[in-house]
Amino acid sequence: MKILALETTCDETAAAIVEAGDSSGSPIQVLGSVVASQTDLHVEFKGVVPEIAARAHVERILPVIHRTVERSGVQIGELDAIAVANTPGLSGSLIVGLMAAKALCLALEKPLIAVNHLHAHIYACQLGCQESIYPCVGMIVSGGHSHLYRFDDPLTAHYLGGTIDDAAGEAFDKVAVMLGLNYPGGPEISRIAQTGDETAWAFPRSFISEQRLDFSFSGIKTAVRYAIAGPGKTNFDDVVLDSKQAADLAASFQAAVVDCLVAKAMQAIQQTGLGQLCVGGGVAANRRFRIQLEKACRDAQVNLHIAPTDLCTDNAVMGAIAVERYRAGLFESLDLDIAPGLVRVSR
Repeated sequence: MKILALETTCDETAAAIVEAGDSSGSPIQVLGSVVASQTDLHVEFKGVVPEIAARAHVERILPVIHRTVERSGVQIGELDAIAVANTPGLSGSLIVGLMAAKALCLALEKPLIAVNHLHAHIYACQLGCQESIYPCVGMIVSGGHSHLYRFDDPLTAHYLGGTIDDAAGEAFDKVAVMLGLNYPGGPEISRIAQTGDETAWAFPRSFISEQRLDFSFSGIKTAVRYAIAGPGKTNFDDVVLDSKQAADLAASFQAAVVDCLVAKAMQAIQQTGLGQLCVGGGVAANRRFRIQLEKACRDAQVNLHIAPTDLCTDNAVMGAIAVERYRAGLFESLDLDIAPGLVRVSR
């Protein structure tokens, strides 16, 4: 089967064509993939502006699909299905992808497959692994999500816990703004943290000793703000940090966030009794996070699967999870709607 997958959940316009056999376990090949980034459109605002993102998707979705088809060498009429991420994400962005997918389904008389964006992030781990990664604890850590699930199989996920306020990636971006760094903030903080002292500041690690599988990163952001400007102050105009101060703050902040993420991942493993941990999302590309996860899993004798670095940020290749839905006969009618919010128990 050949499936065209579309991804427009946030600020990346992406498409991919994947091919696989009908039988379970047959390998998946990526025939073509294109990702159009919007970073240049949002850099001025130090974060994603939903309306700008939606408008950019409208402009880019058809050219991205066209280039993907060209690269794949597949005639568009040869496709067996159209897949699209319809949950969760930004409403305006999701609508663009869904409308494009429906139009293709009507024109080509092909079935429609719905993709859960978070499930797809975990499936990216499967794409880099020869053996099944399921059942597993799945951890999605990105700019918009910090959540833990139990995955019994690729399509069955049970919510275990997640952030009660900010996502880890959002916290990275906001702290980067405080430090005067460029957008996106995650890679910038990781870069300067390499020369910093992570023990210079004792930032809070919320819930780290509790058994609840939840995260909270707003307190860490506030603590960084106070460390820079002083308690109760919000004006950074008169604050000038030298490179050493910025590096120490970045390293200490990064250490606190990573400690929380790793601790909760290992608590989820203990509570579920599962022996596999799979991690996806943009923050999964963070070097210190990967190192600490590898150490914790090695000590606990847990099999760790982290999505390949190029599949951590949003892309359509991870939409290959649609292959699993195709095999299961899980197709959608053309009245399928978007679901921007988080679905805690889903199939």
